[in-house]
Amino acid sequence: MPMLLLGATAVAHSPYDAGVRQVAQLSSRLAYLFSCLTVVWGVFAATGWVGRLSGRPAVRGAHLVLATFTIAFGVLHAAAFLLLTDADERFGPLLLTVPMAGGGTVRWAAGIVGLELLIAIAVTAGLRNRVAGYRRWLRFHQLGYVAVGLVVAHSWLGASANGHLDVLWLAGLTVLAPAVLVCVLRFVPSRVLASAGLIGG
Repeated sequence: MPMLLLGATAVAHSPYDAGVRQVAQLSSRLAYLFSCLTVVWGVFAATGWVGRLSGRPAVRGAHLVLATFTIAFGVLHAAAFLLLTDADERFGPLLLTVPMAGGGTVRWAAGIVGLELLIAIAVTAGLRNRVAGYRRWLRFHQLGYVAVGLVVAHSWLGASANGHLDVLWLAGLTVLAPAVLVCVLRFVPSRVLASAGLIGG
């Protein structure tokens, strides 16, 4: 799966940094996978398309678990950069939390904004009954589509910039295609879906 991978350079890296890079790569790939699964299951939870199988609370609970994994692996991916020791690749907290700060790139900014937006959505999900009305909360929660889009863009741009796209593109598309399809179907009117036989009429 395409994810942000550290750039391959001619500099020889220490075995320690090589291990940190592997953690960053694996966590980024898992964050990509879980972000796509989260958006798919979120659509299922919102529409009730699979609610009959296990009940609405179970579907919402699964969505919460997937979102938690997405955020956890995204944070682990970012935190791994703080552990690099090579002098030419130092990442500080500012570079990892403020888009375009300290010489950051657009692809890094997409990942930073996407992850921070996912964290904000997760925090407000727990406070929705206390802070804002349901409709306002729902509008903010729907920014999750934008957040996942930014994470996906970050992933593909990172894989391309680091020369891994030719190896990872098929796996990345395999995970992304169902997420995009379900998101598109989410906004198709119910009567159209029913006439096509995709949902019960």
